Amino acid sequence: MSGSAVVKEAKGTKGTLHRFFSRGRWEAVAMTLIGGGIFMLVQPFSIDLYSYSFVTILAGTVGFVVVSHFPE
Repeated sequence: MSGSAVVKEAKGTKGTLHRFFSRGRWEAVAMTLIGGGIFMLVQPFSIDLYSYSFVTILAGTVGFVVVSHFPE
């Protein structure tokens, strides 16, 4: 009996991890970072935002490449 309980717990954990690392949510986060970086690049208000725009776009792009390897 205890062996089957452990197997069920492992399956539940795998499902939770699978849900957490699903592609849809993280792709949206990466695309939002890219969009925010582009906004920071073209806005005329703050030189500080402009100076961090490349780093933001780069982080979003790298994140998107990594997330594209996550399961659906």
